[in-house]
Amino acid sequence: MSARTIVSRPSLARHLLRASATPQVQFGRKLATVAEQHGASTMPPGQKATVGNLKTFELPEVLTGGASDQALGRDMINAWRKDGILQIGMDPINRKLADAAFLCSKKFFGLPYEKKAACLDDQSFAGYIASGEELTDNIADYSEIFTVTKDLPATDARVRQKWPSHGPCPWPFQQMQTVMQSYMDYLGQSGEKMLQLIAWGLGLKDGDALTKYTQDGWHHMRILRFPERNNVNGKGKAGRGIGSHTDYGLLVIAAQDDVGGLFIRPPYEGEEVANWRKSAAGMSEDDDKWVYVPPVPDVFTVFPGDMMQYVTDSFLPSTPHKVGLNTRDRFAFAYFHEPNFSAVMKPLEGFDSGQEPREGIHYGTHFTNMFMRNYPERITAKRMRSENRMKLLESPDLRWSEPPPVRNIEADPAVDAGPLYDNKQSQASAQI
Repeated sequence: MSARTIVSRPSLARHLLRASATPQVQFGRKLATVAEQHGASTMPPGQKATVGNLKTFELPEVLTGGASDQALGRDMINAWRKDGILQIGMDPINRKLADAAFLCSKKFFGLPYEKKAACLDDQSFAGYIASGEELTDNIADYSEIFTVTKDLPATDARVRQKWPSHGPCPWPFQQMQTVMQSYMDYLGQSGEKMLQLIAWGLGLKDGDALTKYTQDGWHHMRILRFPERNNVNGKGKAGRGIGSHTDYGLLVIAAQDDVGGLFIRPPYEGEEVANWRKSAAGMSEDDDKWVYVPPVPDVFTVFPGDMMQYVTDSFLPSTPHKVGLNTRDRFAFAYFHEPNFSAVMKPLEGFDSGQEPREGIHYGTHFTNMFMRNYPERITAKRMRSENRMKLLESPDLRWSEPPPVRNIEADPAVDAGPLYDNKQSQASAQI
């Protein structure tokens, strides 16, 4: 099996449904009540959906792999398999970082268009994306975006060797760089914890079965502004902020303000999606099987991406989602906790039933293909086509199935004399 559908595994199901010692946190029940009472009132007009009542969890400060961590992992997996999404309570540090990030976001999007449009790089997909520039299912999205990808200097060996999607992040001002990188670093810690909890929740012996792929991970973030529905440029579809799609990697960790606009599609029996094989963009966008995710204070939402679906043989399917425009501007963040760009993802132990492709999925190729599809006219895409950089993705030097030893490429003089790799060694990731 290789497509998104509800997978039945009797032995694993019994494992997951085992009585848990980790109940939903108390404040989660209070927040759920808030969502029930106020969710419908914040739903964007013109949308067909039910209002979600999501489970909320709290991540432990320290993980040990003990019984409580295993139970928490099982509970989270059950929530994803039922709802496609869950909520994580923010701790005080996360709340403070999120508040600072929202302030920086509003400051950036309030700049004159000329200053925002200057934030581009022709090697990476980082930087400004104007409303109407992004395409989902060949229809313009009204979202206005600043994308943060791995910020690599021109001296980095991967940039010098013209790896696709590798380059600097064109920050508009220093405060934004400092705040957003701090926010991403903290979300990354949560991402690593959740990957370990998933491994234990699936009953895997190796708690690092997923985190081994995220060494020097290709983590990135989209800083988003959605315009008020009646104040758009006419390039897209009425009321549509972003069309339905799935995301590319392991986990999506998202935060939103109090306006509302996110819709997700929970797993449905027999509904198959495999975004690496056939685009999920635009799927079932206008039917009534969507669930509205109401804004709830002091939580972030988390759902699985394409690579999580692949390595679990669709036991944890990638969650389709979309955004509707509301009666006010809406601000949000989507952080993507990803494998290393060079990682070749393979099915987890016990989850290999012959899914295609048998040789695994090269994450860097999947990421680059998705961005080339969404931004075909961006200067980055044009340069990659003109220099035939996509061909580099086929090189064994850009692929590994097991994480290699880390060495500092900035301090290694051998890097300047030749390729980043030895003949018998895969990627040596930069310590950035």
